[in-house]
Amino acid sequence: MKGSTQIVRTMCLTIAATVSAFAVTGAWAQDAKISDDVVKIGFIEDMSGVYADITGKGAVTAAEMAVEEFGGKVLGKPIEVLSADHQNKPDIAASIARKWFDEDKLDAVLDVASSSPALAVLEVAKQKEKIITLSSPGSLRITNDVCGPTVVHWAYDSYAIAHSTGQALMGAGFDSWYFVTADYAFGHSLEKDTGDVVTAQGGKVLGSTRLPVGTSDFGSALLTAQSSGAKVVALANAGSDTINSIKQAAQFGLAQSGIKIATLAGFINDVHGLGLQEAQGLTITEASYWDMNDETREWSKRFFERVGAMPNMLQTGTYSSVKHYLKAVEAAGTDDTKIVMAKMRELPIEDIFYKGTIRPDGRMVHDMYLFEVKTPEESKAPWDYYKLVSKIDGEKAFQPLEKSTCELVTKK
Repeated sequence: MKGSTQIVRTMCLTIAATVSAFAVTGAWAQDAKISDDVVKIGFIEDMSGVYADITGKGAVTAAEMAVEEFGGKVLGKPIEVLSADHQNKPDIAASIARKWFDEDKLDAVLDVASSSPALAVLEVAKQKEKIITLSSPGSLRITNDVCGPTVVHWAYDSYAIAHSTGQALMGAGFDSWYFVTADYAFGHSLEKDTGDVVTAQGGKVLGSTRLPVGTSDFGSALLTAQSSGAKVVALANAGSDTINSIKQAAQFGLAQSGIKIATLAGFINDVHGLGLQEAQGLTITEASYWDMNDETREWSKRFFERVGAMPNMLQTGTYSSVKHYLKAVEAAGTDDTKIVMAKMRELPIEDIFYKGTIRPDGRMVHDMYLFEVKTPEESKAPWDYYKLVSKIDGEKAFQPLEKSTCELVTKK
């Protein structure tokens, strides 16, 4: 395949088990119905592009850690992890998924980085009637017009980000906005959803500039935003685009002129890349933070040893979805798509980072957190970057079910 991806297979990640646990596993295996005697899960990430730091190796590592914690096997059968780089091209992402399902007998795709490739893979998964869970993309379409019975949106979406960050800034008097937007599905969704929050609360959207993913020069867009008179310049982008646009906003003196720079898809990796001197005061909404309690700190330190960075919500979301999928396979006694999906919906999500449930539209509902980036003086150690502003209850953080356009909801 042209633009062929490098597929990494992590076979049979095993951990020593106790004799009693092994005996139980053997009993399950007698009745288990596992196709091809292996459970295969796949991850199609951005390994080399603008989203590599926030998805990429970190997402795959989080998945591998979840498999290891499960003992490397489920129902006595090995778990195989497949990963690939889609190069931020939807056609490549779809081709990988199709090959995995057709030739490699993949059971489920448990993450795809970036909304456009994710939407392409989602359609393949629906056609093949296979489970797909998504933590890295944020497009609200996933639980609306392109939803499906085997589709779950895990970590966050543009609605949750828009309402958390948008409402906080509007409440602080920042009532006129200009958007600098990544020109693809997620950027468009962030701009629309945040703009809706602003106008609903009596604010004004004064304009927007859309730029291709991977843009290096944000100067013209930022100067246009500055001249608009907006109190907020909202960056509806992610990854290295966010870092570059914030750095260039600082060079043009936007913050010094009294303009609030709002990161609508900021991550702890962005703060680390910028440094606290430039990132201090930014508001960032995430679904998890590595430094929340002893359990998250211990897990994150092990993650850091492998990746060289603390995890963000996309990576912890991937970890969470893998653990829940494997629990569902175990409870179902099979890797059959329909039976496992029913178990995923039935069982509550409970792990060190996420507690939630899966709605009929495929939205996994859980609490979100609004953070403010610390000043250099407030930070006590590397990666000690966030202070909690507020916790947003899951029922308030995500789009109400009655507003969903998902046919699984509207047909009922």
